[in-house]
Amino acid sequence: MPRMPQEPLRIATLPTRAFRLPPQLEGLRRLAYNLWWTWHPGAKDLFRRVDSAAWQRDRSPIAVLAGSPPWDDLLASPDFMADYRHVQGEFDDYMENGADTWFARRYRGLAAGRPASGQPAAGPIAYFCAEYGFDESLGIYSGGLGILAGDHTKSASDMALPFVGVGLLYRRGYFRQTIDADGHQEHAYPNYDLSRLPVLQVLGPDGDPLRIGVELPGRRLTLAVWSLQVGRVPILLLDTDIPENHQSDRPITHILYVRGREMRLHQEIVLGVGGVRALRALGIEPAVWHLNEGHSAFLLCERARALVAAGSDVEAAFASVRERSVFTIHTPVSAGNERFEASLVERVAGPLLRREPGALPVERVLELGVGVDPAANEFDMTAFSLRLSRSANAVSQLHARTANYTWEGIAPGAILGITNGVHVPSWVGERMRELYQRHLDAELDDLDRRGRSTPFWEKLDRIPARELWEAHQRQKFELSLFAQGRLRTQFARHGESPDVLEQLEHELDPSIFTIGFARRFATYKRAGLLFTDVDRLARLLTDERRPAQIIFAGKAHPADRPGQQVIQEIFTLSRSPKLRGRVFILEDYDVRIARFLVQGVDIWLNTPRRPLEASGTSGMKAAMNGIANVSILDGWWDEGWLGDNGWAIGDREPRGDEPAQDWADSQDLYRLLEEEIVPRYYRRDEDGLPADWVSLMRRAMATALWQFSTTRMLHEYVESMYMPGLGVDRATQPAVRRAPVAGRTAVVEAG
Repeated sequence: MPRMPQEPLRIATLPTRAFRLPPQLEGLRRLAYNLWWTWHPGAKDLFRRVDSAAWQRDRSPIAVLAGSPPWDDLLASPDFMADYRHVQGEFDDYMENGADTWFARRYRGLAAGRPASGQPAAGPIAYFCAEYGFDESLGIYSGGLGILAGDHTKSASDMALPFVGVGLLYRRGYFRQTIDADGHQEHAYPNYDLSRLPVLQVLGPDGDPLRIGVELPGRRLTLAVWSLQVGRVPILLLDTDIPENHQSDRPITHILYVRGREMRLHQEIVLGVGGVRALRALGIEPAVWHLNEGHSAFLLCERARALVAAGSDVEAAFASVRERSVFTIHTPVSAGNERFEASLVERVAGPLLRREPGALPVERVLELGVGVDPAANEFDMTAFSLRLSRSANAVSQLHARTANYTWEGIAPGAILGITNGVHVPSWVGERMRELYQRHLDAELDDLDRRGRSTPFWEKLDRIPARELWEAHQRQKFELSLFAQGRLRTQFARHGESPDVLEQLEHELDPSIFTIGFARRFATYKRAGLLFTDVDRLARLLTDERRPAQIIFAGKAHPADRPGQQVIQEIFTLSRSPKLRGRVFILEDYDVRIARFLVQGVDIWLNTPRRPLEASGTSGMKAAMNGIANVSILDGWWDEGWLGDNGWAIGDREPRGDEPAQDWADSQDLYRLLEEEIVPRYYRRDEDGLPADWVSLMRRAMATALWQFSTTRMLHEYVESMYMPGLGVDRATQPAVRRAPVAGRTAVVEAG
């Protein structure tokens, strides 16, 4: 196997679009084709200044540079040129200097290509996921799983972890949501122009565009391979929409989470089998194969097939595959675990599995995919992945307990709990970021920086209370302006009168206490819990002395009719006389809306039915911006709530049947809002500051910034999932001490 590289993995690529730049600004091309810009505000601002109209329209640097920017004016601007050189210097330093990151220090021998204990040299970690959420301009994500995968990748880059991602290029993405005047969710699928996006065509060893073949019944499917460069990490995206394929096969990779089960199975074969073959064609032999959810489970078959073709027997091949595979479960909800009828799998995947050399017995593959109900005659991708992985993890500590109960007898060992995190620099607002940097010398994309005696999140009291409050108010004002603009467009499409549209300028007042609720509208998330008693809610929201308002956002899958019904009910209530002007629902929830919300509301509300939320990450993003959570003790909040950093709705004890639980939780939520939360927000000291609320903001930040970051999360993945089995002798690595951080534990390198 090739050694684990010291430098970022380099893949030969060709841009999708040719455009000319002034020689003095040629560095903008490299910046535009590297998603490093998505988490560095200075780089985003640079592209906005090149052509603000193109940036607002597409939010893609490629579209900006391919237009008609005023190059002469920009070259003549000392401010622009100075900022360009500064950002370019930061980018070059980032790309060239990975030797002092945590991974390089912790695993010096391995990072230098010198494995321990006589083991063979190791390649990168290969991370397979059905969706990736990096930025709103790249619609290849739907929600939490994709955003987590994007954040995981960004932190892998920040830590210079040898890493390569694999996914699918959805040319029509996930649906764009509109809500009509009656509250019905409507679905539209865009057709993305790749020439306006930072995707690169991957070249094969011969210098031509790489093509991969996958056998399907009666034909051979051809895949193109594209690349997204995310800092130091490449993401390979597979695409069937090319002329070499029949018209009926070209749409296989068009739509994320397509409704048709047979088409979904085709997608997952492409992801798993095509991904393995793409890596093989590029000469990449991963050290560890990470299946992020079961969608890519067919990669296990393809790797076993290759071993059988090389002379191994079937069971030995499966055992070998197991030793280098790790698996993450992201949901305890039944519908979230991918299953297919066994007969469908045999018909569609059979030709691939039976292909010589290296044929696998189809009946054995199906046997490994039997789920918790053997009589169901289904192929369960989660069960299959568990049986063929060395280790598996859930995404919170509570989820681990649930998963071990659910998959007892199928998982070969205990399912670990590695609680999700978020990529801090992607989600902390610019006003808060500036405070962290100016007062605390914080480097948000280097949270595990060596030599820091006291982590910056333990020194938040150094930020003056007034500055912290004003930064929050500024982010809240930006949310208000953004939301007013979106609602004006939405209501104008509904045919609302000019008077109604003008009234929006006086609504969403940033001085009013604001509740945020944004997530997928699955019924178990209980978005309607707050409306259990509409009269009581109306009294709370319209109180003249202490008014409140609520902003909702979220999508329901096109096949989820009950979830769409929840959206309609909330929209209808938001336009009712009792709640009009106090409840708002923003359509087409995406990364951009999420950023405004988690940076600008006052509290973050979450009301899932325990224990059905595996983790959740939106509340983590809010907390890092000083926004306290008010949540059911489920997912991450079951361990994140410490009693003084937010509020818990209800407790951990069940209240009987679901209606009884819903009623009890709604009553406790009303009590918290009426008696504790809203009064605390409006309480002011002699200087006019909400001192108690600012203290709460500090505590929310302090308990989230490290413990619920993807940096901490990746430390745990490396230590618990990636490195075991590679022959790494931890005794030879630098000592690690564990220090308390804001009521939690951080891993800090000694010395």
